[in-house]
Amino acid sequence: MGVVNVTPDSFSDGGSWFDPKKAIEHGLRLAEDGADIVDVGGESTRPGAQRVSSAEELRRIGPVVRELARQGIAVSVDTMRAEVAAHAVDAGALLVNDVSGGLADPAMARLVAKSGVAYVLMHWRGHSHDMQNRAVYADVVTEVHDELKDRMDAMVGEGVDPGQIVLDPGLGFAKRPERGHNWALLAHLDRFDELGRPLLIAGSRKRFLGRLLAGPDGTPRDFTQCDDATVALTTLAADRGAWCVRVHDVRPNADAVRVAAAWRSGGADLHDGRADLAGRGGR
Repeated sequence: MGVVNVTPDSFSDGGSWFDPKKAIEHGLRLAEDGADIVDVGGESTRPGAQRVSSAEELRRIGPVVRELARQGIAVSVDTMRAEVAAHAVDAGALLVNDVSGGLADPAMARLVAKSGVAYVLMHWRGHSHDMQNRAVYADVVTEVHDELKDRMDAMVGEGVDPGQIVLDPGLGFAKRPERGHNWALLAHLDRFDELGRPLLIAGSRKRFLGRLLAGPDGTPRDFTQCDDATVALTTLAADRGAWCVRVHDVRPNADAVRVAAAWRSGGADLHDGRADLAGRGGR
């Protein structure tokens, strides 16, 4: 899954693709580089980010989603708003990537159930401006697991088919790098197998990587210098059966996914690693 942030303030590439024409060109380039899905978002969810209006979010992503879908790209819309998701699905999006797991907008479950699109349900404890204050865990793996299960049960209870759902443990969202929350989740991805749904892993360029790679003086490495670490994370996640990885620099990560898939199968199926958008292929 390649990232297209149509925003001026995203942590990694805010402003680079804010112009719709540039965003469309970037999305097409990501697909050429090996992205199975292009994830278009119009609202930054970096720590501390403030929300934009639904009208502004729609203005940003509308033409990008429509044109990429028209050109045959499998498009995901990264939004917490049912209204925005509905417009994106009408424009051709095949997947809704909701970092709030349906908590930010009660209408999201109905939209997903009615449309039948694939749905990424992420672990979430609050909006960007205060989410890190909520990163308090006695056992981060168990609590994230249980909270994801509760949210999945709630969405299914509102009519969403379990087969539509992909789960995301929410690396970096209400997870503190200095307390090792993200690494604990990655080390125990197998705990999520019992939930019976595919996993999306989204750790590209995030702060916990920069902290791991800090210099001798303790200064975290800049996100622009974390792409090699992201590839390593992608390789390990793919080897452990993740359904998809969400990344900014697609080509090396796509290569890593295909290598891991061939390794896992012993070369039995050299086409492993391609996405099943409905998430119904298991892990």
